[in-house]
Amino acid sequence: MDESRKLGTRDIQSIDAVSGSSGRERPVSPDTILSAVANEHRRAILDALDDAFEKTLEYDVLVDRVADRVRNEDAKWGSDEHRQRVRIALHHTHLPKLDEARIIDYKTETGHVQYIGGELEKKILTLVEPYDVHE
Repeated sequence: MDESRKLGTRDIQSIDAVSGSSGRERPVSPDTILSAVANEHRRAILDALDDAFEKTLEYDVLVDRVADRVRNEDAKWGSDEHRQRVRIALHHTHLPKLDEARIIDYKTETGHVQYIGGELEKKILTLVEPYDVHE
């Protein structure tokens, strides 16, 4: 019996096989995926990409769709300010985190964002979706 089985842990290769993410260069752990989808903005990004043709959107279109999906928590911010705050958060925080987790492919030079995640990500998002509050 190999060492990972003795410790009661699953090896990362078997997790990747379950997720159906065979196109990835290396496997992604469930903890990485859970951390990546833990934020409302990142779930809105993945939802928008899932609805898009070929799972790809241009950055500006994605910003608009995410801004429409997440609530504006501060009533003093107008629609334009809300979109600008979403744009900044996507560029500096949310898209890099999803790209690092290899759930999306974010090409800053072309402005294209594409969903490249596997079945595990889709299953997690399906489970979380009923708990997202959309007002």
